[in-house]
Amino acid sequence: MFIYPGAYVDLSSERLQIISPMRQLRIYCAGVWHNFIIVLVAIAVLFLYPWFLMPFYTTGHGIVITHVTENSAVSGPRGLTVRDPVTSLGGCPVTSIKDWNTCIAASIREPSLGNCLPVSMITELDTSSKKKIDKDTKSLYIDCCNETSSTHLCFMYHTKKNPDNVYACLPARATTDRPICKFQSDCYAPNVEISCVYPSVDNQTKLLRVVHGHKPPLLFLGHPLDLHYSVILSNYIPNSALIPVNLPYAIDTFCKYLISLSGALVILNVVPCYALDGQFICQGFIELTLRSTIPDKEVRDAIFSLVVLFGTVLLALNVTLAMWVLFVG
Repeated sequence: MFIYPGAYVDLSSERLQIISPMRQLRIYCAGVWHNFIIVLVAIAVLFLYPWFLMPFYTTGHGIVITHVTENSAVSGPRGLTVRDPVTSLGGCPVTSIKDWNTCIAASIREPSLGNCLPVSMITELDTSSKKKIDKDTKSLYIDCCNETSSTHLCFMYHTKKNPDNVYACLPARATTDRPICKFQSDCYAPNVEISCVYPSVDNQTKLLRVVHGHKPPLLFLGHPLDLHYSVILSNYIPNSALIPVNLPYAIDTFCKYLISLSGALVILNVVPCYALDGQFICQGFIELTLRSTIPDKEVRDAIFSLVVLFGTVLLALNVTLAMWVLFVG
């Protein structure tokens, strides 16, 4: 009663002995059968609940944020909030959590995407202050913007006249609103020189544009995993503000725990072990199957004792091994 909120029944062994072995088995297996039915019902709900939720939630057109970690890089009034529907990450369309994970993985693996800007606009918007040379590597590193600037970011690009990388301090939001490009050849316009400008950041840092609902896109600058671990997402977007955003997750989690717990109880209770239902199930099964072939009750009792002893030792070894792995391994 104090360890697990389950039911325990102590049946009168004298009354059970006078009924047939088949009826004994029906009584002994009642708890196992009950848990087995719970597992089947939970599996059915797990597969069918998306259909029941269809009138209240939208799927396949994005994902919704169900939780944002406090004091994370994406929290705050201008960051992501609960119930925000996310449809794009760094130019990668997002229609499900699987797409989100794929986009996160792609942003880590691939170089940062750029944006197409006319060279004349780059020159107009550029507020570069200085560039520095790393004393160890003798290479140019990012310092073309004021370090205190919260709206501008250093971008690099090249032109037809200057094939070397050129750095410009540009407004991040206005720049990322432009068409996305991966290569210089992706930017073309007749009679206008256009360059693909890339965020000038280190290999681990990425500039990701998160489109979430009707709000201005969130510009995330950092490692993509920081963004990934800052939010909890769901494939089910509520159709109304009155519909709970966490209901699908709660149903899914409850069913999985119910399947795991009740399924484990089914397996545990059929093990022929002392003090478990399996002990009485084994006894009833032996009486049902061997009474006609082995009429000697002492022999049947000896077989029963050996089977239950083996099951008890096997279960004890499994529990000991599990505790060892949990607390020592």
